Amino acid sequence: MSRYTEIRSFVLIAEQGSFAAAALVEGVTPVVMGRRLTALEKRLGVQLVHRSTRGLVLTDLGERYLEHCQQLIQDFDDADASIMSRRQSLAGHLVVSAPASFGRLHVAPHALAFRERYPDLALSFNFTDSVVDLVREGYDMAIRIGEVTDPNYVAVRLYPNRRVVCGTPAYFESHGVPRVPEDLARHNCLAFNLQGGQHRGWTFVRDGKPFAVRVRGDLACNDGELLYRWVRQGLGIGWRSTWEIQRELKRGELVTVLDEFALPAYDIQAVYPQQRYLPAKVRYFIDELRNHYHEPGYWEGRGAS
Repeated sequence: MSRYTEIRSFVLIAEQGSFAAAALVEGVTPVVMGRRLTALEKRLGVQLVHRSTRGLVLTDLGERYLEHCQQLIQDFDDADASIMSRRQSLAGHLVVSAPASFGRLHVAPHALAFRERYPDLALSFNFTDSVVDLVREGYDMAIRIGEVTDPNYVAVRLYPNRRVVCGTPAYFESHGVPRVPEDLARHNCLAFNLQGGQHRGWTFVRDGKPFAVRVRGDLACNDGELLYRWVRQGLGIGWRSTWEIQRELKRGELVTVLDEFALPAYDIQAVYPQQRYLPAKVRYFIDELRNHYHEPGYWEGRGAS
């Protein structure tokens, strides 16, 4: 972790007043912000922040250090601005991986306009539902749906997302509504096959603890788009991401069940390898996607029919 990241995180925590608020600004989780602050305090050998159930309070040393850090951040921003104002375009080659369906619908459509602004930048995409090794396979970044636990990667949240069990109203009218995850054993569950990554089952939370339920159905595949279509056709129920079904939920064409057991966060994230300096091409493309995803009504206008 770079000293700049630690210092920036400390300043955000101090200015925002909580790990949660600072994490929203930074696009990471509160746990990550807490780890950054702990690493900074450990490196300095002092306590900068008093933590309690009532909130966060700077120590005397923390207040003095904050003033220096705020000036450092301002100096960094001024230096960046002075260079960026002179830069006309990005150049080089940006290589991106993303889940197949998500990439087709929510990455590729934004790539052309991005390249028009930066014609000296070449773009390459690999849309696959397999998890690729970014470093070994030569990717600059990837889009991942769900938690990223590899400490060698940095994850930036692009948009909040959840995994939910869903189906058509007609399906639930004919087959009943599951009340607890164990009821899924009596339903036709349309899931990724073993090669698709759901061999442990569908994951839920009960009493704050995650657990998996093995599911069965008469249709399975390793293509998320096909599973989505089968669910829409009422052939069974699926464990889908909210980004994928927002439009259908709003129209009442799909409904969710077992919401009280759903994972609290299964966010859309941009992931890149830990490195001292983040290439501008990666940072700009991340900003491009995040801006689109936060446009009002974006997810209800999902392109596929």
